[in-house]
Amino acid sequence: MNRLESFSLSLRAAEDIVRMRQTVREQATRLGFSLVDQTKIVTAASELARNTILYGGGGDVLVEALNERRKGLRLTFIDKGPGIADIALALQDGYTTGGGLGLGLGGAKRLSNEFDIHTRPGEGTRVTITRWG
Repeated sequence: MNRLESFSLSLRAAEDIVRMRQTVREQATRLGFSLVDQTKIVTAASELARNTILYGGGGDVLVEALNERRKGLRLTFIDKGPGIADIALALQDGYTTGGGLGLGLGGAKRLSNEFDIHTRPGEGTRVTITRWG
């Protein structure tokens, strides 16, 4: 794998989500993503950043521009929050512990070409998504 660029952004407050959205869109545009693919990765990133702040107590996102057989963008959201007790349940549409629409994790998964989640109760959560342009 050839990484073109990678960097980390802090996710602590709503303003960080706005900054992260702008950065992800800029990276997707630079990689030549179509408008549809840009919108999908930005929307998925917004949902996961919101979850990182609301449920994980804040964290970071690692942004990696990829150049394999094609160009892609990989985002890894990491928090040290309480973790997710039941991943299958959390991925179901309509499930929420915070009063939202319950589309965050499942929606992010559908908007991504690749989706991976690792979590342990009491140890935090790591969600990695990749979108290929």
